[in-house]
Amino acid sequence: MLDDNLKGQLKAYLARIAEPIELVASLDDGPLSQELRGLLEDIVAQSDKITLRLDGADQRVPSFEIRKAGGGRGVRFAGLPMGHEFTSLVLALLQTGGYPPKVAPEVVEQIKSLPGKYDFVTYFSQSCQNCPDVVQALNLMAILNPNITHVAVDGAAFQREVEERKVMGVPAVFLNGEPFGQGRMDIEQILAKLDTGAAARDAEKLSAREPFDVLMVGGGPAGAAAAIYAARKGIRTGVVAERFGGQVLDTMAIENFVSVSYTEGPKFAAALEQHARDYDVDIMKGQTVTTLVPPAQKGGLYEVRTVSGATLKSKTLILSPGARWRTMGVPGEAEYRLKGVAYCPHCDGPLFKGKRVAVIGGGNSGVEAAIDLAGLVSHLTLIEFDPQLRADAVLQAKLRSLANASIIVSARTTEVHGDGEKVTGLSYEDRNTGAIHRVELEGVFVQIGLVPNTEWLKGALALTPRGEIEVDARGETSLPGVFAAGDATTVPYKQIIIAAGDGAKAALSAFDYLIRLTPVEAAKAA
Repeated sequence: MLDDNLKGQLKAYLARIAEPIELVASLDDGPLSQELRGLLEDIVAQSDKITLRLDGADQRVPSFEIRKAGGGRGVRFAGLPMGHEFTSLVLALLQTGGYPPKVAPEVVEQIKSLPGKYDFVTYFSQSCQNCPDVVQALNLMAILNPNITHVAVDGAAFQREVEERKVMGVPAVFLNGEPFGQGRMDIEQILAKLDTGAAARDAEKLSAREPFDVLMVGGGPAGAAAAIYAARKGIRTGVVAERFGGQVLDTMAIENFVSVSYTEGPKFAAALEQHARDYDVDIMKGQTVTTLVPPAQKGGLYEVRTVSGATLKSKTLILSPGARWRTMGVPGEAEYRLKGVAYCPHCDGPLFKGKRVAVIGGGNSGVEAAIDLAGLVSHLTLIEFDPQLRADAVLQAKLRSLANASIIVSARTTEVHGDGEKVTGLSYEDRNTGAIHRVELEGVFVQIGLVPNTEWLKGALALTPRGEIEVDARGETSLPGVFAAGDATTVPYKQIIIAAGDGAKAALSAFDYLIRLTPVEAAKAA
């Protein structure tokens, strides 16, 4: 099942297991069960602290459980935890075997003290880069708290179950049989949903923090670079963000970041966070900023307020709120989001295997998504507003060569149709004739660009009609002491490397601003 190179890496990791564990498999004679058995036998061969039992009686076949030898229930995987989930498997083995998790001690205590009983099921796809965060978080919670169970289910291996539960987007999490959450969530976000008092406690702790010299709002490449450059100047530095990594977390492959030949979004985001933590940076995740309050007098402190009710103060700010997927804004889109309307072909594509889908958008991202999906679905229709596709010629040629793909240009999507539970089709207007046409299908993947996350800044500083933050060559905004960087600004070419460079520039500009404050202004800010 595993090649020799991967076996060698696995053996090195499993050497960290401190306590004996066992794998309890539920298998049949099917090919997927035999493949899973091969994987489990390869794992057992790499460590004398792991044993394999084939007497499992789980209702999902094939599946297996990881638990302490002779212990109670552990974490379970149904199907093959390969692809992006192989890391989740390795971490589950290590943590069940006593290897300490890399989470804050207060988070561990919060998990252990959760009252009640929680039975989680997560549906994932092997190609989903968002799923491992959720699977790993819930696995750890199940390992730490005996009142929590977790099963990670490969949706492609259990399609009937996926259809019965109406799962049309991953990761999809169910708690005690009811929908709990959809999409990427980290362990802090999951705990906040379970422990309703946690948000208020966190808000109180955040509000008690001393004022920062520079505070980053947003934890993507721009915010991370700004934090590193600011911290290296020896000034009090903070980052407040909903999630660290931003849009990078939803990026499949990164092949154009200079000096890094290839990496994947979540891995790159983790490296950004670790680099920032190497310095004295106060990172506050799981916080959505809603308000910017300028100082009452020149040289005073800026305030930012969060959804949780926290108030943070700083002498300077660097805004890097990033961007999100642009929506079509047509009837049915919002109603059928996660019920057939999707925005990540890598994550959700496997759930549409053998079905008819459409991709909206003829730029590089749209055509790349169409090529990717065409290998899974029965038929792929790409719909483009302009008279011609805008993607690179090589991508267009590849798409046109696919037998199960068709292209419609000069078309404006007007409505997404559904039966109340799932997508059944869409309508578009022929922009040349005005005629309305309907396409019968089960999935719609929207790939029409990004929108800056700046609604909360309207009226606070200068924005363009498109909602981008206006900045000059130094990253300065219309407010003194407030700088901005990344995809939410007027800087052209929304690229990771450009965002990181502009974040560094904004931090240097903020430092320059601070050292030029007059003694009177500095005293007010303090």
